[in-house]
Amino acid sequence: MKGFTLWFTGLSGSGKSTLAQAIEPVLLERGVMVEILDGDEVRTNLSKGLGFSKEDRDTNVRRIGFVANLLSRNEVVAITAAISPYKSVRDEIRARTANFVEVYTECSIEKLTERDPKGLYKKALAGEIANFTGVSDPYEAPENAEIVVNTEQESLEESLDKIVRSLELMGLIPPGEDNHTSPEEEVVIRERLQALGYL
Repeated sequence: MKGFTLWFTGLSGSGKSTLAQAIEPVLLERGVMVEILDGDEVRTNLSKGLGFSKEDRDTNVRRIGFVANLLSRNEVVAITAAISPYKSVRDEIRARTANFVEVYTECSIEKLTERDPKGLYKKALAGEIANFTGVSDPYEAPENAEIVVNTEQESLEESLDKIVRSLELMGLIPPGEDNHTSPEEEVVIRERLQALGYL
């Protein structure tokens, strides 16, 4: 199988890392080589010293994109889980990455605030944290992501099934023995991929 980049984007706490970790064993079972590039780990190891200005955020995301592209062109599935808030930089990475698949983990600020164990959203909404993405700093949601999961309304299994089924239909991973998506969800997935020119 050819490599590709599975690029998770969404607000902090929306489920990017959880889904990235959940899909890894599914892909490994199907004989696919996988590497996860998690935003927090990259900041510790690859982007140490960068702050949270727009310039630093863009540099961090470009570094993730560079490594993801290296991996995917060598027949590895590179899974990224970083907020990557700015559309222009995501589009820039898409343009130079073969087989770029964007997954938008959609979730409302209200729900994220409710389930935030560290209370960061409450602090950001109270003005106690500056440059907090989605509150005091912008998050530009994708307009044409290949895959959209709503982690507020869907279970982890439902979101995971939607991602796996989309990758199967795109011909990026071998089909599994079971298709867990509902007939209604299958229609939604196919319509999105048709609109984007994949089917």
